[in-house]
Amino acid sequence: MDDPFTFGRIAATNAISDVYAMGGRPLTALNLLFFPACSLAREILAEIMRGGSQAMNEAGVCLAGGHTVEDDELKYGLAVTGLIDPERIVRNNTPRIGDRLILTKPLGSGIISTAIKGEMASDEQVREAVGWMTGMNRRASELMLQCGASAATDVTGFGLIGHACEMAGLRDVTLCLEIEGIRLMSGVADLVAEGMVPAGAYRNRDHFGRNISGLPASADRLLPLFDPQTSGGLLISLPPEGAESFLRISSKEGLFAAAIGSVQPRGESAVAVI
Repeated sequence: MDDPFTFGRIAATNAISDVYAMGGRPLTALNLLFFPACSLAREILAEIMRGGSQAMNEAGVCLAGGHTVEDDELKYGLAVTGLIDPERIVRNNTPRIGDRLILTKPLGSGIISTAIKGEMASDEQVREAVGWMTGMNRRASELMLQCGASAATDVTGFGLIGHACEMAGLRDVTLCLEIEGIRLMSGVADLVAEGMVPAGAYRNRDHFGRNISGLPASADRLLPLFDPQTSGGLLISLPPEGAESFLRISSKEGLFAAAIGSVQPRGESAVAVI
């Protein structure tokens, strides 16, 4: 993002999401900012931190301090601390056979970010991507606890398939992803056809492609499933009745939630795309 305020909001939202992904409540944060003072104005630094502060205020997080370091490349993020009930920790590798899989944001932020760099993204696509990347996973986290989630993770740098492989882990399960139910941000398929695919998506495909079955990993329609997301949604494993409740409440509250598959006994791979 060229706009420093938006850059700060996205970075902070992304950092806070790790606590939500476990069912925790974020409380405090430290700013971590590396800034090339010789090439960027201090007003940019102030706007980045203002954007981060807005995200923290939305999440009810108290900024407890931070560290600013002069560096050759701009970097910003948060170290976040939260609270969680030890009896209700939602781990990222404990799905149960028979669970349904819910995704709480569409995919494509990495592809749209690449298109922004290539000046190929429309204003509408940029606005949509920013809207998703600055959207908190707070309510989704609360709902997954209410609905009895057995496992969850936020979908970030490894892409949907990478994090699904992580969720399957060493357990005797296969995560079956139904590709028709996986929603993409507007125009993402067209951007893939135009070559606007980040290098990270190809690296994810090379690394995790061996762990999937069903559609061939080389299929272009799978590239968005390998797309590294920034501040992506939650991938949640819920019992069938919990999944129905999650979808019903989300619809009533105007929240995005899509049923994208199920947890099955272990087949030939950790993830199957059907």
